[in-house]
Amino acid sequence: MLHPSPIVRRRSRRIMVGSVPVGGDAPISVQSMTNTETCDVAATVAQIEALTAAGADIVRVSVPSMDAAQAFAAIRRQVRVPLVADIHFDYRIALAVAKGGVDCLRINPGNIGREDRVRAVIDAARDHGVPIRIGVNAGSLEKELQRKYREPCADAMVESALRHIDILDRHDFQDFKVSLKASDVFMTVEAYRKIAGQIEQPLHLGITEAGGLRGGTVKSAIGLGMLLMDGIGDTIRVSLAADPVEEVRVGWDMLKSLRLRAKGINFVACPSCSRQNFDVIATVNELERRLGDVREPLDVAIIGCYVNGPGESREADVGVTGSAPRNLVFVGGEPHHKTDSTSLIDDIERTVRAALAEKAAVPAAGDGTLIAKA
Repeated sequence: MLHPSPIVRRRSRRIMVGSVPVGGDAPISVQSMTNTETCDVAATVAQIEALTAAGADIVRVSVPSMDAAQAFAAIRRQVRVPLVADIHFDYRIALAVAKGGVDCLRINPGNIGREDRVRAVIDAARDHGVPIRIGVNAGSLEKELQRKYREPCADAMVESALRHIDILDRHDFQDFKVSLKASDVFMTVEAYRKIAGQIEQPLHLGITEAGGLRGGTVKSAIGLGMLLMDGIGDTIRVSLAADPVEEVRVGWDMLKSLRLRAKGINFVACPSCSRQNFDVIATVNELERRLGDVREPLDVAIIGCYVNGPGESREADVGVTGSAPRNLVFVGGEPHHKTDSTSLIDDIERTVRAALAEKAAVPAAGDGTLIAKA
């Protein structure tokens, strides 16, 4: 059963990234980034579609050259999800993608060069209704900040961000969001906490270069989890050295675990032991595969024995408790029917889809998104 999150979110200014609101009381959006060669339009479009199917609200694309900017325009025409263009140094690329339909520019104003170039980019963003993301990374701080602080630290990251923000303030441009990312969890969390009280703009969360699928997921869950529990964060990207689709899945799992957003099946499953009356691990893996297409929120409990099984199953929308000779299936918190272990997976899939169909027939109060109100 879905319950509202107790988290009270930081109030921030709302901006629009294409059709997706970021900040204010909007749902926390999930992002990822393509790792294909941008000039390979077909491969990049295919990856964007895969990310969208996995639940990405926003997708970022690196645009390192004018050739890539032309390819970006072709990509933009073929996909529906909002796209962020990742640009460094060359202001002409920013102007090109602004004309090519970009939904957000990830560009640091202080790295563009002369004042007239900075003004040109800001004017283009304003004219096309495109927000800017200021992205500070501990690994690429300005040389004078490296000399001042001697090593990357939260204060250096915040100072870097404020320098870029000052440039936008000077040009009266307020439609921006900010990220302050490091590969170190403590540095990242400290930097976000420090800047959260100094600006009103939305914050894009991430632990940069977090690592591979397992290690990066753990590191990101700890760092982003600490900030999200504080109510900090309006959009997230989990940075993994893995298939970008995994970034989206992990991001959604984080938000689901904190009850900040709900999409798809939330599985509650025991780690299994010798008391189990069916193969819990194989059952969960197969149900995750079969029900991967589900976007509606639903809690499903898969518990192998009668110790914790009844309690967990009663709390879920659909639950199964392992028992001999037959397993007990709960629906809506009540015992519903019994099923054999040999047909358990098929039975649970049918029961879940039936529960979803019944929910769909009832007028919904919202879209399944859970938002904590301040």
